[in-house]
Amino acid sequence: MGQKVSTGRSRHGKNTEREASVSSRGKIGADEPSSAPRNKTYSGIIRIRIEQAEMQFKDRWFACLSLGQQTFRTATSSNTDRPVWRSEKKIALEENGARIARISVFETNRLSKNNLVGYCELDLSDALNSGPDYKDKLLELYDPSTKAKIVGTISLGYTIEDRLETERSFARRLLSIMDADESGELSLQEFRELIKAFGNKVSTREIENLFIEADTNGDGKVSADELAQLLAEYQEKSGLMNRCPVCGENLGQSSSVDDVIHVSLCFDEGSGYETMTGGFLTEKQASYGWMFKLSEWAHISSYDIGLKEGSKSSHILVFDRRTMRLEEELIDNKIVLAMRAIYQSRMGLALVDKGTKELLVNMSIKQGLHMSSLESAKEIPKFIEFFQDRINVDEFKYPVESYKTFNEFFIRELKPGARQIMCEDKPHVAVCAADCRLMVYKSVDEAKRFWIKGRKFSVKGLLGDEVLANDFEGGSLAIFRLAPQDYHRFHMPVNGEIGKNIMIPGHLYTVNPIAVNSKYCDVFTDNKRVVNVIISKEFGKVAFVAIGATMVGSINFTKNEKDRVKKGDEFGYFSFGGSTVICVFQKSAIDFDEDLIANSERSLETLVFMGMSLGVSTAMSIEDIATTPRPTIRQSVVALDNEIARKGVKASNSFNAREFALGDTQEDDIEEPTSS
Repeated sequence: MGQKVSTGRSRHGKNTEREASVSSRGKIGADEPSSAPRNKTYSGIIRIRIEQAEMQFKDRWFACLSLGQQTFRTATSSNTDRPVWRSEKKIALEENGARIARISVFETNRLSKNNLVGYCELDLSDALNSGPDYKDKLLELYDPSTKAKIVGTISLGYTIEDRLETERSFARRLLSIMDADESGELSLQEFRELIKAFGNKVSTREIENLFIEADTNGDGKVSADELAQLLAEYQEKSGLMNRCPVCGENLGQSSSVDDVIHVSLCFDEGSGYETMTGGFLTEKQASYGWMFKLSEWAHISSYDIGLKEGSKSSHILVFDRRTMRLEEELIDNKIVLAMRAIYQSRMGLALVDKGTKELLVNMSIKQGLHMSSLESAKEIPKFIEFFQDRINVDEFKYPVESYKTFNEFFIRELKPGARQIMCEDKPHVAVCAADCRLMVYKSVDEAKRFWIKGRKFSVKGLLGDEVLANDFEGGSLAIFRLAPQDYHRFHMPVNGEIGKNIMIPGHLYTVNPIAVNSKYCDVFTDNKRVVNVIISKEFGKVAFVAIGATMVGSINFTKNEKDRVKKGDEFGYFSFGGSTVICVFQKSAIDFDEDLIANSERSLETLVFMGMSLGVSTAMSIEDIATTPRPTIRQSVVALDNEIARKGVKASNSFNAREFALGDTQEDDIEEPTSS
């Protein structure tokens, strides 16, 4: 990292004319107070190469590389069981960013279009400390449903350049481009051309002063090391580069943008490897390539006006908290269209009022009976296959074949230790109550602004009791949405004593975001639900609301009134279907984790596992606060807001996931080269 420029003095230890002349222009002046220091948020750059794979059968293959919010794909191979791609991608590693890179291999043909066959994960946590040498890896590819089954191997390699080396090599690359006489140093004229290439409108005198300051040994030339020092100092202080000399993109738009990293990624090393196609958010989007580029991904509105205004996209994205990666939720397009027709229009809800409510109840009862029959067991393998890597059979307490009905499988238990409880010995830490897609809000007003669009939603309506609702006036909400593929047992979020179950009859609308975000119905207050108030020493009263949904056969509890429980203890389970748990905390009783709040404020659900941190009690002692590890905003989608992401997603206050400017999906990418 370069040092910051000291105010009023050059590195020669005396005042220079440069301070007076340049600062008067206000652009790159050392004394300009309005130009705040920029945050150094990157550890370095990793270059990942996907060489080849060995599969168990012949087909046409391609691979996807995902890290954080960025996903890239190789070209498609010829028909073979040993595909060769020789593709690479340079990616910036953030200091507190994603570290688990996932490589997935897909088969594609006329009968099996873009089918995920195997995957592996590469942990880059220690990579920066292992030196810059190139490392080869031969990794096993796991079946998406179980790591017990190996479906092939993949050869890849990577090399990592740390931050300091990135700055040095960046300066060397710039110097080599501008060094017309190939002397290995920049003359004043060459230096002048470089500054102009950065898009800075500075006078000849200002450039001369910069040159004098850069030339620390006074030999009339600027070496690579001297250039690196100058760039590090002034880019940190006030932004010497306004425009990328490679791609022409404007730089310095945000204090979190690292311009040196951006330009470094733009340089073509000429390695002879194909560059992976970028501009994708998820593996699924990348696997369909040009189809998404010509469809809704190009024009659907942003998340802050997308999901919260009715989930207009049929592709629901969630942010995986563990991998810090965007993932796409699987949902059949026909179901999406049907739900939209019902829940997103007055006419659809009018039809529901005229008889469809009874139909949904009868359909749920009928489906529940079927899923408890012996005949339903044959649906289990198909269900696991459809959701592939969303269901990990290695976690099941019992083998798949031991489940005699689909419902036995659906309400399955997990092996002991399959879910870790965050800070198990610290009762002031609340945990997630289920494997789910989570939203948290400090108040009902926030929830209605960002997520729940039902006009009549209220705590009173949710709890079904005015007296009870008074205890939670101004309270905070945590909304745990369980999808059909999830582990469907729910657990205690806090230590405490179980209260009495209050049964509230209702309908069985879907709890899919398409319905939750509809302004024409109030899913959470209209649906069948059970309310239980937990008395917690650390959090006060916590209302635990288990909500039924379409196809949910029943809500079952495994604890009784007056039972003393600890966070993570099983509380009950839902039979077949999607469902939701809402926990309502009393006003100012809980401080939700920053990453969960940041995602929720962008109407983006966070994929979590039961036992992960939810937040802490506001009554937590100073000693406990100091010794309790907590997720931060750096673990949210906001941390991915950087210039590198312009070819993936720019996660800002208007989290736009689908415009060309962010996805960078141009026609040039439509034609895919075919490798041998």
